[in-house]
Amino acid sequence: MDLATYATHPENSRGRLYLDFTNIIRSPFQRDRDRLIHSSAFRRLDGKTQVFAYHEGKNYRTRLTHSIEVSQITRTICKSLNLNEELAEALALAHDLGHSPFGHAGERGLQNSMKKYGGFDHNIHSLKIMTKIEIHYPEFEGLNLTWETLEGTVKHNGPIKKISNNYLKDFNKKFDLDLKNYPSLEAQVASFADDIAYNNHDIDDGFRAGFFSINDLRELPFINEILTKFEAENPNADDNLRIYAITRNMIARMIFDLLDNSRENIRKFNIQSPNDARRHKAFIVDFSPSMHAEIALLHQFLKQHFYTNTLVSRMDMKSQRIVEELFTIFTNNWLLLPMDVRKYLSAQSSDAQIADIVCEYIANMTDMYAIEEHKKLYDPHTRF
Repeated sequence: MDLATYATHPENSRGRLYLDFTNIIRSPFQRDRDRLIHSSAFRRLDGKTQVFAYHEGKNYRTRLTHSIEVSQITRTICKSLNLNEELAEALALAHDLGHSPFGHAGERGLQNSMKKYGGFDHNIHSLKIMTKIEIHYPEFEGLNLTWETLEGTVKHNGPIKKISNNYLKDFNKKFDLDLKNYPSLEAQVASFADDIAYNNHDIDDGFRAGFFSINDLRELPFINEILTKFEAENPNADDNLRIYAITRNMIARMIFDLLDNSRENIRKFNIQSPNDARRHKAFIVDFSPSMHAEIALLHQFLKQHFYTNTLVSRMDMKSQRIVEELFTIFTNNWLLLPMDVRKYLSAQSSDAQIADIVCEYIANMTDMYAIEEHKKLYDPHTRF
């Protein structure tokens, strides 16, 4: 692997919290990736919403298919920048591990419910899954991943200046994740690959759901430019081929812009090492101002035609209500929790401890599991 000086080199890894065996076949970051792929939390992403609720249609993206798309884009970018593809792939696969059911609507429900207990953040819940909830080994809780994977997952959206979450605060005392600085360049790539993936698959999903047409998309000058060129070369292409042409070209357009602008930032700010990137006061990996402007227009379009569509808005409302009502009923009477969850609580448990366990239980649910649990508890006609 021919890595740049500013890439994360496996031999310079800060290691794992617990002493672990070494592996002569796989690098430490490959092992992180494999542990993530074999985790229960990663498999559950197949049943968690991206935008559409899981049961709305099997052809729409789930958190799992989204994570795979992010991983593919991340590796492409890292290869071009001579960054560590293996670390970046682990970060891409881990970035949504802690998402609650029902996407951002479910997250809002948990944020509202957990307000007086430090709130809910899916990045911190990802950390909790990786360091506590997943138990695969007799020697320690969690997956015992490298410092670089944990740091990049928690901070892939940027530094954490104020730590209000108790779990993050306590874990950071044990294994300092350098929260006030920026993450590695690999984590920065994974963050922007996330943007590239969801912006473009939301175009595809929204079109296939019938929320907007190809002609509606022509409102966006950069998409009209793509369509004009494609149609001149393929006059008989149908809308199915047109939408593929749009997303394919938009992904390429964003990737090339990110590569050009990031290379320029690396040169301009003289980034020679991973720590140079961490200590810089902004993201080194970034889009150009013109691409940021295009993405803002795209967000405006998707918000108008997709995210605020009546069907999506109604499902979001129901989803948030399901999460909030589950939280309320379980915190009011924790004896209603399944026995394998109840074992962590007792009559002496504080309200904060109960809320934390209930939040963890709900956050780990798939969409369908949450719906079924809600039915069992609130619908008198549903069997227990």
